[in-house]
Amino acid sequence: MLAGKRILLIIGGGIAAYKSLDLIRELRRAGADVTPVLTKSAEEFVTPLSTSALAASKVYRKLFDLTDEAEMGHIELSRSADLIVVAPATADLMAKMAQGLANDLASTLLLATDTDVMLAPAMNVRMWEHPATQRNLKTLLRDGVLTVGPDEGEMACGEFGPGRMATPIAIVDAVSEHFGPRPLAGKHVIVTSGPTHEPIDPVRYIANRSSGAQGTALATALRDLGANVSFVTGPASQDRPTGVSVIEVETAQEMLDAVSATLPADAAIFAAAVVDWRVTSASDSKIKKDGSGALPQLEFAENPDILATVSRRPEGRPKLVVGFAAETDDVVANATAKLKRKGCDWIVANDVRPETGIMGGSENAVTLVTDTGADSWPRMSKTEVARALANRIADALGD
Repeated sequence: MLAGKRILLIIGGGIAAYKSLDLIRELRRAGADVTPVLTKSAEEFVTPLSTSALAASKVYRKLFDLTDEAEMGHIELSRSADLIVVAPATADLMAKMAQGLANDLASTLLLATDTDVMLAPAMNVRMWEHPATQRNLKTLLRDGVLTVGPDEGEMACGEFGPGRMATPIAIVDAVSEHFGPRPLAGKHVIVTSGPTHEPIDPVRYIANRSSGAQGTALATALRDLGANVSFVTGPASQDRPTGVSVIEVETAQEMLDAVSATLPADAAIFAAAVVDWRVTSASDSKIKKDGSGALPQLEFAENPDILATVSRRPEGRPKLVVGFAAETDDVVANATAKLKRKGCDWIVANDVRPETGIMGGSENAVTLVTDTGADSWPRMSKTEVARALANRIADALGD
């Protein structure tokens, strides 16, 4: 599974460090070569001798831990691996990475590397939930760092919540997935995401509650399968995915123009929640109350139908066109009608009534509607929905 893969394992100084010994065993069982690096604090939990014995490799501990000039220096060590895994990734190590500090061997390796890095965070629940840690996590994700976990459960300190390091098996699975097949390599996929904003005047606009979370997760999942992703996003609150081409737009017309300019593509996935109407003549000045109680008179026009426009292209239509349908009633019936009306290949439908918590939330429950019927998926995280959908897309493009 990991035969011939070289893993540089950085072990941070937390109680979860004892799990790193099992992690070394499982990585080697999967065929990987493991080179361990211990921080000074990690040595309070696991010994260099036990770590070295399990890895069948020298353990690196200090920045100048070299016995002769011919031995691997920290620059070469940081770049010779196929993947760097940090387990446990403590709050301190994450902070150093986010701020670009390099005052010991581990942090220097992480700053000097051009190799992918995967973190397995582990810390007290309060430390994990602290705004500083969450800010650092967002920075690292934007930088392209991979993560696995943390899990939720009882802590060594007796508290309960997120912060437990992922199990060694889960980390090995994540490493294996990272090196897995990339069925979308060489494929160009367009993903639209987020809301659109249709101006009323310079300070007001028509919009919706879309956060862009599902579109972002989908772009990330497609990227991980090897696709060249063009990510056309409205003004969403979600952080933009890394490793994709990001095109920022505001209105529906700008989104259509951006999509058209990005074609041709092998697939186009329209996850954006596009506003259906626009004000025909937005004011150049802020509209003010005049004290009469009269409402301003606004005239509306339908926005361009991006999904239908691309689905019905006479030339250069993507092989697969997927739309999204956010519904509040008769979800499958409305989605099926939309599939026929728009001329697309699939519709991903969901129930966005406020009580579901889906619009703007972290989970989704979707039904995939095609010309062969409707397939309802269980409620899961938007990341899991994205991965499942990305795999379906890869299968469709591979046919």
